[in-house]
Amino acid sequence: MDLHISHTTRYTYDKPVLYALQRLHLRPQDNRMQRVKEWEITVEGGQLELSYDDHYGNKTDLVNVTRGTTELSVTARGIVETHDTAGVLGPVYGTAPLWHFISATPATEAGDEIRALANTLKTDQSISALHTISTAILDAVPYETGRTYSNTTAQEALTGAYGVCQDHAHILIAVARAAGMPARYVSGYLKLDQTEDQTASHAWAEVHLPDLGWVGFDVSNRISPDDRYARLAVGRDARDASPVRGMRVGAGDESLIVTLQVQQ
Repeated sequence: MDLHISHTTRYTYDKPVLYALQRLHLRPQDNRMQRVKEWEITVEGGQLELSYDDHYGNKTDLVNVTRGTTELSVTARGIVETHDTAGVLGPVYGTAPLWHFISATPATEAGDEIRALANTLKTDQSISALHTISTAILDAVPYETGRTYSNTTAQEALTGAYGVCQDHAHILIAVARAAGMPARYVSGYLKLDQTEDQTASHAWAEVHLPDLGWVGFDVSNRISPDDRYARLAVGRDARDASPVRGMRVGAGDESLIVTLQVQQ
């Protein structure tokens, strides 16, 4: 399937910017699940300063925001040809060793509830068991926006019993790691059936299985990624793999608007 993607992130500042830097993970890569046919990134209110592959192999751009501006706009658009591999990316490895993806982060620390879910995985580390755990997570944490935030941890989302795709991915990652399985966060795009317009990108988890390599699980939709998904970046949690993340020096508030279209 060819996915046509247009993703704009627009920051508006109530005071002129003294200094700001944005890190972009907005360049999908070729792999067994997808092939990038066209892609470009355009920036208004700043300039691309540096492009590199980070320690997870993600294509990364740094944007220096123009001093004195009150608006920054970053648009990524292009066409990605996707393939349904039942969520199996395979034994694809970069410089980060597998044990790195067993270590917990502040967002994926395991509390009592997470360790309880992990107990079943310690004796059965199959795809079927991971799908069963994914279903249990969604039953315990129904999808609902506005109840969690970017810094909500896996344990907080599980205790609060509400969350979005970031929370679901963090919980599954925390459960898998507590069971001794390497797991990581994936950011990307999902073509929805009911609409082309979206207000945010998507996220899911990947767990490493010895006989298959990396396998994806989208807890929020109860499936493994198929040809409706396009991958952007991976990391130990959302901080590592977020499409746009940055820092700013100076007083004042900022507002953020994301517009996203994913269509066949």
